[in-house]
Amino acid sequence: MHTMWKGSISFGLVNIPIKLYSATEDKDIKLRTLHKECHTPIKYEKVCPNCDKEVEPDNLVKGYEYVKGKFVILTDDELNQLKEEHEEKSVEIIDFVKLDEIDPIYFSRSYFMGPGENGNKAYALLREALEKSGKIGIAEITIRSKQQMAVVRVYKNTLVMETIHYPDEVRNIGEVPSVPENVEINPKELETAIMLIDQLTTEFQPEKYKDDYREAVQELIQSKINSNEGTTSKEAPRTNVVDLMSALQASIERTKGAPTGAKTAKSKVNTTQKPPVVQEKTGTNKDPVHQKKTRTTRKKA
Repeated sequence: MHTMWKGSISFGLVNIPIKLYSATEDKDIKLRTLHKECHTPIKYEKVCPNCDKEVEPDNLVKGYEYVKGKFVILTDDELNQLKEEHEEKSVEIIDFVKLDEIDPIYFSRSYFMGPGENGNKAYALLREALEKSGKIGIAEITIRSKQQMAVVRVYKNTLVMETIHYPDEVRNIGEVPSVPENVEINPKELETAIMLIDQLTTEFQPEKYKDDYREAVQELIQSKINSNEGTTSKEAPRTNVVDLMSALQASIERTKGAPTGAKTAKSKVNTTQKPPVVQEKTGTNKDPVHQKKTRTTRKKA
């Protein structure tokens, strides 16, 4: 797994060096947008609508639109300075709460926490303490220039950090349109609904659920590949990827020998070529092409 963040987490006087790894991955099938006529991938360019021209990366700046059409510019230096001031590599657990006290709407993203160097004992201590107490830790962390709240909990035998939204990031439910307030429910209908829920109630087994749509798309793609329905764009995408094995083999061949080896290699290449043209003392050109033209002329005569 790729390490996304490296630092330490502490509670009380206990300090634990840790590494964060992404606990989830996006398995959506990514489709490219192609030109219908030639099947070439479409490029998305940054174009200024005012100047009507493409803008190079060096001419891009960041701005905040505080009124429609009005911006304040934030320089990279200003943002980097704020980042350095707020990006702590040490995270302190400030509170312990029960997991069921946090509504799932607050949860954002999950990260596996692995122990850093010499952190095994303290890591195991926090894991055991959380498991025995039935509590989770509340902390703050800055990841990728964004400060976030987080919870630390036990998942199987591993500590997990889950970023959660700040309260002001959760929208007001009062803004949801057409939510019914007081609706009279028929007791018989309610009893039937509860009975249906009871019949469908089971233990949560995540492995039995799957993304049927993604699997169907994968099967469709594979069937088209198997039927030779693949297509090639007229202008193949350029790449700077170097064939590593070829480069290594070429380096080995180049360093095998001394100049003698180089001559041998050169002579091998030239064995498939015709011998060089030799000029006679009389100045007659023995170029095969010239001879061919001469023979052709004589036949016509």
